[in-house]
Amino acid sequence: MSAHDSAANDHAVSGDHHEGDGYDFAHPMPLPMLFTVFAILIALTITTVMQASFDFGSYDVAIVMAIATVKAILVGLFFMHLLYDKPFNLAIFLSSFVFVGLFVILTVSDSRLTSKDFIPVDDAVITSTAE
Repeated sequence: MSAHDSAANDHAVSGDHHEGDGYDFAHPMPLPMLFTVFAILIALTITTVMQASFDFGSYDVAIVMAIATVKAILVGLFFMHLLYDKPFNLAIFLSSFVFVGLFVILTVSDSRLTSKDFIPVDDAVITSTAE
């Protein structure tokens, strides 16, 4: 056996295969499933655009954020392969939504407590008249 064969054999034995952990690197998915998820994402995008033409009052932001959350979860699960990845990675991904939700809730509640309206009001008195 030559030195080249020995080095190749050592690499093959000690390679980067993780057969014992139960997870594969590549997760081939059927194309119909990917196209279905893509069609759902397109439908949700159209729903978001259509929602802008309706007035739901204070629920506008909640509706848009809910649609965006569903879209992000679909992208993460199917296109980022989190559905087939280790559960820890999925937990980290989902916990980011919890923190974003907390930040949004705290920001909105703080802005509602400090100002009556989001539109700034100019209290300056106009002293000159237009000619």
